[in-house]
Amino acid sequence: QVQLVESGGGLVQPGGSLRVSCAGSRFSLDARPIGWFRQAPGKEREGVACIRSSGETTYFLDSVKGRFTISRDNAKNTVYLQMSNLKPDDTAVYYCAARFQDRDCSSGQSEYPYWGQGTQVTVSS
Repeated sequence: QVQLVESGGGLVQPGGSLRVSCAGSRFSLDARPIGWFRQAPGKEREGVACIRSSGETTYFLDSVKGRFTISRDNAKNTVYLQMSNLKPDDTAVYYCAARFQDRDCSSGQSEYPYWGQGTQVTVSS
């Protein structure tokens, strides 16, 4: 069974940093665009960032540019989202998602057929 498994969420103080990971289980990530999405309480899920198989990245939210970095380690079959200078508004469940191999990055969640279960990130003092 194809699985994406997120980890690394938790509670962090404002201004702090956190790295969340997305690992493929019986599912190779290296040739696919991988996106990170988030959903805050009472809000719709939104695209955060995406990384292509080439390593090229796109950040969908202006609010995370300069603070979040998406990267991949193909040897570990894992994609990361490094989050710095975190703010309370970053509190959300963070999901990773994968597209088919011949697709490009997209901010539309309907474009991603494979999803992880999500990891909670809470930014609070």
